Amino acid sequence: MIVLLKRELALALRSGGGAATALLFYLAVVVAMPFAIGPDNQLLSAVGAATLWTGALLAGLLGLDRLFQADAEDGSLDQMMLSNHPLPALVFVKSLAHWLTTGLPLTLVAPLFGIFLSLDETAIVATVATLAVGTPAISFIGAVGAAVTVSLARGGVLLSILVLPLCIPVVIFAVGAVRGASQDAAPFLQPFLLVSAISLFFAVIGPIGAAFALKQGRV
Repeated sequence: MIVLLKRELALALRSGGGAATALLFYLAVVVAMPFAIGPDNQLLSAVGAATLWTGALLAGLLGLDRLFQADAEDGSLDQMMLSNHPLPALVFVKSLAHWLTTGLPLTLVAPLFGIFLSLDETAIVATVATLAVGTPAISFIGAVGAAVTVSLARGGVLLSILVLPLCIPVVIFAVGAVRGASQDAAPFLQPFLLVSAISLFFAVIGPIGAAFALKQGRV
C-alpha cells in the first residue's frame, strides 16, 4: 500500500504530471475572472469564493481519466486485482494520491489566489477550510467515474458528465459556508459539516463503487 502511494505520487509529480497541469489551469481560471468582471472589487469579492471552488472542481477533473487507464494499458491494473490486498483499499490509495497531488496543492495556493479576487481575510480562511474538507470528495467521486470509463479510448468527456453532477452539492454547500462566514448571511458550521460529511461518505463508498466497476469492466 505504501509502495503504491509512493508510485502514484512519483508519477503525478514528475515532469508533465497532472499536479502541475492542475495548478496552471487553476491559475488561468483565477486570472481570467478579474478581466471578465472588470475593476469592480465588490463584485469580484462577491464571486471570489465561487470562482475558487469552480476552478478547483474543474482542475480536479484534469487527469482523472488517467487514474486507471494507464494501469490498464501496462497491465498494472490486472496485477492489483490479483494481489492479496482488497481492491477497494488500493483504489482508496490511488484516490488519496490524486488528492495529495491535486486537491491539496489547490487548497494551499487558494489564499494567494483569494487576494487576486479581493477576498477579505475571513473569506479566505473559510474558503481554504472548505477546500481542505471538500476537495477529497472530488477525488473519490472521480475514482468511480474513472473506473466506469477505464475501458473507453476517449472517456474524458463522459467522465466529466458523470462526475460533475455529483460534485455540484459540494460546491453549493462550500460556497454557502464561505458566504455565511464572511457576510453573516447564514451559519458557517452547518454547510461546512455537510461538505465534510459528503467527503467522508464518498471516501467510503467511492473506492467500493470504483472497485466494483473495475471488476465488471475486466470480466
